[in-house]
Amino acid sequence: MTDADGRRDHDQAQRTGHADPARSFLFLLGSARADGNTEALAREAAAQLPSHTAQRWLRLSELPLPAFEDLRHTEGRTRTEPAGNERLLLDATLEATDLVVVSPLYWYSVSSGTKLYMDHWGAWLHLPEVRFKQRMRGKTLWAITTTSHDDSAPADPLVGMLRSSAEYLGMHWGGSLIGHGNRPGDVLRSDTAALADAKSLFG
Repeated sequence: MTDADGRRDHDQAQRTGHADPARSFLFLLGSARADGNTEALAREAAAQLPSHTAQRWLRLSELPLPAFEDLRHTEGRTRTEPAGNERLLLDATLEATDLVVVSPLYWYSVSSGTKLYMDHWGAWLHLPEVRFKQRMRGKTLWAITTTSHDDSAPADPLVGMLRSSAEYLGMHWGGSLIGHGNRPGDVLRSDTAALADAKSLFG
């Protein structure tokens, strides 16, 4: 993603008015380790939200999900009602107005835990009583990631996947924040540009 694309994302975020006290942010931590660069960047961005804005942080590695099964064209099998961690994540997803995917760049995409969570969106779409697509419409999706590359272009597939997912569900695309670092703490020590962008990400 170019600097111009990033500025457009930030401008769009500011236009959508995210200081609304009715907003609630769900931060979905997808890293394979705690307290990494991506989470640190997300917490810098979240610290700029008004104090009355609800925040919920869920670490996907602590909420393991069953393998996703595509049952759309399978005769004689139907989906069961979500339970356990799946129910918790479904309810948290539907309760939030803003979903923030916080995942490092792993092989040019989101982490496996993040991808599995989003694969379950496909299951929830086919539960009529959930009305997943209707209830996701109008929410805002954000992306926060870090890469060990010096430039942000390798993160384009990650950002594109999330942005396309938002468009498919009729969600708003809030924008993306991309940091640079390899060892834990690098983004806080040396990526001054990403830290500055974190202060304005949510408007």
